[in-house]
Amino acid sequence: MDASNLPCPRESGTARSALYPGTFDPITNGHLDIISRGLCVFEKITVVVAKNVKKQPLFDLEERCQLIRDCFVGLEDRVTVDATSGLVVDYALEHGIDAIIRGLRAISDFDYEFQLALMNRRLAPSVETVFLMTGFRWIYISSTAIKNAARFGGHISGLVPEHVEAALKRKFG
Repeated sequence: MDASNLPCPRESGTARSALYPGTFDPITNGHLDIISRGLCVFEKITVVVAKNVKKQPLFDLEERCQLIRDCFVGLEDRVTVDATSGLVVDYALEHGIDAIIRGLRAISDFDYEFQLALMNRRLAPSVETVFLMTGFRWIYISSTAIKNAARFGGHISGLVPEHVEAALKRKFG
């Protein structure tokens, strides 16, 4: 097959990049699982902390970005962190990013994520959406569940990186 006939022709050796959006309030080991597996597919991933008007975050935008950066010390050439208050797909177009990674924990996530992917395809046909299933260890965790457990002194060790656990303890006293 001729490379010019491929739906996404590109020069050999060009790096593919993706963004992984979310509110990450806070980042969990489930998120880290998606990012690490995404790095097996993509050369670079930009973790984009998105402002969600439906959510009242515990950590402010810069705190969330820093908590994520602290997870990838030494990997800054492959994982970068940024924030946006606009459409994630517009961010991808503006930064020349090839794909959006979305994590799926359960079938209940799929309907919402599918609708979002179709809207993004309509808005920016050149940006692909790639779904990655969360590892079995992380299926039932979410940032909300972790915050609720931490708020009441629950044991969250092993569900978030140590520095995130410490940050949650500082927030909740």
